[in-house]
Amino acid sequence: MLFVGADYYVETLPTVPVVLWPLYADSAVAVGLALLVLATLLPTVGSGDDLADVPTNRPLAYLQTVAFVWLIQFGLWPLVSLNLTVATYLAAPDALIYYWGVIGTHLLFAGLALLFPAFGRTTPGALILATILVVCNVLVDYGLGYHPPLLYDPGLGLAAATLGIGLCAVLLATRSFRRLDSS
Repeated sequence: MLFVGADYYVETLPTVPVVLWPLYADSAVAVGLALLVLATLLPTVGSGDDLADVPTNRPLAYLQTVAFVWLIQFGLWPLVSLNLTVATYLAAPDALIYYWGVIGTHLLFAGLALLFPAFGRTTPGALILATILVVCNVLVDYGLGYHPPLLYDPGLGLAAATLGIGLCAVLLATRSFRRLDSS
């Protein structure tokens, strides 16, 4: 799924400054972050220990929080972005992929993210970083015009919805994750 997601952006990546790629290729980055989080579970799962015994530390809390927010935000984003001009996507030659495939696969992002609070932690700093990244993503996508390739020109409505989804994802992380012990 990572390579399919990355392939979606490949044609347009040369038009985007390299430093902005992580904020531009947001769905592929969400999957990449999720893979990193899942990779951190391998030692615990491989040893047969319970997920409650997954080691916790500040860098992992940051990774788990940002991955959660990115997965929720870009898991739900297609529901809004594709349905703003649903007729355009359903009339496209590859409607099965461009509408149903995108929505279905991206909803799996959100489903995966909902597993993270079972073993993950967060910190106030991780939540602040996630909020900053949400705002920066909206500024890059809609302020600078480096939004993901769409079949229409997004307007202020999609920018506001994207910001709202991202901030709701941070709020959900705030309420879902246990806090990392400061000891």
